[in-house]
Amino acid sequence: MVYIVLFRHTPDHWCWTPESERLQEECGWTDLEVRQVTVPRSEQSGSFSRCERFGVDWSKSHDKCNKLDWLLTSNATQLASCDSRWVFDKSHSTVVSEFSLVCERSWLADLNQVLLACGFFVGAFVTGYIADRFGRKPCFIASMVGLGISGVGVMLSPWYPLLLTFRFLQGFCGKGAWTASYVLVIEFFGSDNRKLVSMVSRTFYSTGMVILPGLAYFLSSWRTLQLVSSLPCILFISYHWIVPESPRWLFSQKRTTDAMRVAADIAKCNGRSLPHNLPEINLLEEKKEVTPVSVMDLFRTANIRKNTLILSYAWFTSAVVFQGLVLRLGITGNNLYLDFFLSAVVELPTGLIFYLLVDRFGRRSIMAVTNLTGGVACLIVPFVPMDYVWLKKSVVIIGRLAVAIGIETLNFANTEMYPTILRNIGVSVCSSAADFGAVVAPFLLYRLASIWQDLPLLLYGVMSVLYSALVTMLPEMSGVVLPETIEDVEHLGRGKNKSKDAEGNSLIV
Repeated sequence: MVYIVLFRHTPDHWCWTPESERLQEECGWTDLEVRQVTVPRSEQSGSFSRCERFGVDWSKSHDKCNKLDWLLTSNATQLASCDSRWVFDKSHSTVVSEFSLVCERSWLADLNQVLLACGFFVGAFVTGYIADRFGRKPCFIASMVGLGISGVGVMLSPWYPLLLTFRFLQGFCGKGAWTASYVLVIEFFGSDNRKLVSMVSRTFYSTGMVILPGLAYFLSSWRTLQLVSSLPCILFISYHWIVPESPRWLFSQKRTTDAMRVAADIAKCNGRSLPHNLPEINLLEEKKEVTPVSVMDLFRTANIRKNTLILSYAWFTSAVVFQGLVLRLGITGNNLYLDFFLSAVVELPTGLIFYLLVDRFGRRSIMAVTNLTGGVACLIVPFVPMDYVWLKKSVVIIGRLAVAIGIETLNFANTEMYPTILRNIGVSVCSSAADFGAVVAPFLLYRLASIWQDLPLLLYGVMSVLYSALVTMLPEMSGVVLPETIEDVEHLGRGKNKSKDAEGNSLIV
């Protein structure tokens, strides 16, 4: 969505006409007067055409400077295509304006989002496996560095195909950075404190989204904005010496010595001590063989398979409905940066609301209610009379906020429903459905709207209602220690996990 709103924005443009500069010089016409005699107006909107020009050969006209009034009132002039050259509004440079991705070339602009989403999708499987096999910390650091390097590559790309290649790598690395970092910090905390971590993470994300439109407004070139947002990623190399590996993952890999060192440092920082018999317990565990994980492990057992399918559908629906509300139900006029700013401000309290509600009402209830609210908002807004603009805006804001809270809760619950050995790949694979949804959402919107303008909203509503029903089949993880093994997940909801909560929390926090 950041790319769609800021990088892929299509500025005002019109056909470039041969001899237009000479017309302005010889006849003394202004830019507007030159445009009036070289570019036709749309019969419907009255604005200048973006994809056609008058087919006049100005080099053969000897009395062109005296034909202004006649041309402005004549409809007899033949029209011609733009011949792949346009004049763009120069207030801000975007990918679309620099590579002329408009009119018959506009489909090329969509490839940018498609390649990014494909990178997310492929990265979900690859980086998810890497994080579960080789550790959260190296996966996170490598992904952040890769994200910075690929971002600089996008900024430096002189050719559009090369830019698309780096966009794919951005998506690949971005997926690894997001899932590995979120799982890493969640695994440091017990059930009583996990929601605090999620709230802080979401608040920083929302704050960055609020700041971004201001940067985009003052940095008029998309290349400068890309560079400014990419270079800080390189600084995360320092996390190699600052951030420890997840002790839960170390224990799951039978690396007891390393895990005990990290756990001892955490206990010392929190003024606690480790159980005296913990080294002996874990030395016995260290002798067991570590079984490699794969994507197929997400479908081998009944409960994990059920969780995977429901969570994947939940991610897909969240992406489609969220983007549908953004693309279909705008809350302001045509001010791009104000639109984006208000959109980000609406989501700013998401983390706090999530923190206050997640343990009081439970993960399942919040996901069901918030997404039902978002779906109802999709169904209501088109039928609100235009005389009640304030009501339309209010419903949109409530819907956007509800879906945002649902996404945060879904992300949080997803990490809790998989054992340590499958947690990162579980989050990565399930959330990859959202990447597919991000590609599908615009096509669903525009294709269905061509049949009936409000048809996409009916689809969003049905998808959200089904989402609300399915998530009630998931286990409730409020107050439950993070599962360590596949057996722990299979026994969720049978009263066998909460008794271990105090033991798990005493180790980490």
